[in-house]
Amino acid sequence: MRRWRALMVLGTAQFLMVLDTSVMNVSISQLVEDFDTEVTTVQAVITLYALVMAAFMIIGGRLGDILGRRRLFFLGLVVYALGSALTALAPTVWVLALGWSVIEGLGAPMVLPAMAALVAESYRGPDRAVAYGVIGGLAGAGIAVGPLLGGWVTTYLTWRLVFAGEVVVVLAVLCCRRMIAEPARTRTRPRLDGIGAVLSAAGLGLGVLGVLQSSTWGWVSPRNPPFTVLGFSPTLFVVGAGVGVLAVFVRWERRRAERGTDPLVHLPLLGRPALRSGLLALLSQNLILLGLFFVIPLYLQVVQDFDAFQTGLRLLPVSITMLAASLLASSLGRTVGPRRMVQLALATLAVAVVWLLATIDPVIDDAQFAGAMALVGVGTGLLASQLGNVVQSSAGEEERSEVGGLQFTAQNLGSALGTALIGSILLGALAHAFTTQVADDPRLSEEARAETGVALEAGISFVTTDQVRSAAANAGLPPSEVEAVAHSYAAAQLDGLKAAILATGGVTLAGFLVTPNLPAGRKSRTGAAGTTVPSPSAGPTR
Repeated sequence: MRRWRALMVLGTAQFLMVLDTSVMNVSISQLVEDFDTEVTTVQAVITLYALVMAAFMIIGGRLGDILGRRRLFFLGLVVYALGSALTALAPTVWVLALGWSVIEGLGAPMVLPAMAALVAESYRGPDRAVAYGVIGGLAGAGIAVGPLLGGWVTTYLTWRLVFAGEVVVVLAVLCCRRMIAEPARTRTRPRLDGIGAVLSAAGLGLGVLGVLQSSTWGWVSPRNPPFTVLGFSPTLFVVGAGVGVLAVFVRWERRRAERGTDPLVHLPLLGRPALRSGLLALLSQNLILLGLFFVIPLYLQVVQDFDAFQTGLRLLPVSITMLAASLLASSLGRTVGPRRMVQLALATLAVAVVWLLATIDPVIDDAQFAGAMALVGVGTGLLASQLGNVVQSSAGEEERSEVGGLQFTAQNLGSALGTALIGSILLGALAHAFTTQVADDPRLSEEARAETGVALEAGISFVTTDQVRSAAANAGLPPSEVEAVAHSYAAAQLDGLKAAILATGGVTLAGFLVTPNLPAGRKSRTGAAGTTVPSPSAGPTR
């Protein structure tokens, strides 16, 4: 076990980084009550956390080259623990935002890219593939276990204990810091590209902000935005501004490279087919996983009326099978190659999506649902077992922190897209199905259809049928029509959920487009690190 001690420390950090996001998501109602605030305020806190992480991930990767990866890893954990402590003691929602969204949001970009590089430096050959399989499995386990742990602690104790517990875990990790060694520096310490850092943070921040707020603001027609642009929702304009800033960032980085000064990102890295495909596959993986983890809890909590703990129990099969599949597939990938493993993973996820669609019924079949969720875990575990290793093995020793920044930027963008795009599809399909159901229901009068149309124009949310029933009764509809409206909305709920899950299936099939450039196993050259990778085609980046 001595050789796996470093992995225990690094894996604990990875699990910690993803755990409290899922905990926060199932604690929203309790946070609203504790801080006497609104759901939208707590959702803004969660959005800010994702925004800060995405904006500073590339910068965190570069700081690993400047300060040293081991040093930055433990420094980031200290920052993260300070944020967790402040979150656990937060007397107001604004202190919560400072501790969780800002301080923890800055600590994570210091930890994650350095962690990815330290895994590659600590292990070689077959051990490296196993290590990345464990890391990927623990990331998925954190996402799946979070609702169970958070639901139980929030329901029976207090959500503050989760963040206090994180401080204790970080202290334990710091006590084990000698288990991780960092090789001696072999090149001159680079300098931070300050202008590039500002441009990358601003561009990524604006892009992620627009995507995350799309479900609230609307993509084209404004729903509830803080402002409009020529009568349109600001979403596309904010995303466009982010793309524009990133275009300026690319030009600035190329200019620095031509002058022989250190850029924030060596753009020729993205010219390597295996690395580029690995990053796109990581983006797709998180889009699929976070999209499903946005939709499925709504089905369990809103349609089936399960509490947070019951919801977590039904998500547990994902955690178990994902961790098991990632461990088993890490060694199998050396035989059949990452490309075939990723294609097998995508095919498994496609089957899981079809199975999930068959389980979306008014009354849940627990056995069928558990089987479908277990298959989701197998597919995502197969993906997680390969992609981290593919990305890091496409880089040289001196490029690992930088590539780690790109790796977790891709994952965060996938998470943002999964929540925003799948959420938008869900609400759009819900509105369309509800409109159709109401129009075709002979039990409803023209007055009832008009009242429903007015309500839809004001915006639609995924709420319980009891809330719709109360709203229809408050609108003055007779009892028979109240029940008809509630029945129509219940049917529309299932249609919206199925459309959103089907969309994740579309993303899964689209993922096959990025697999041709992934390493093909025995036909590829064996990299110096002992992992099967294609030869970098872009040449040196330094």
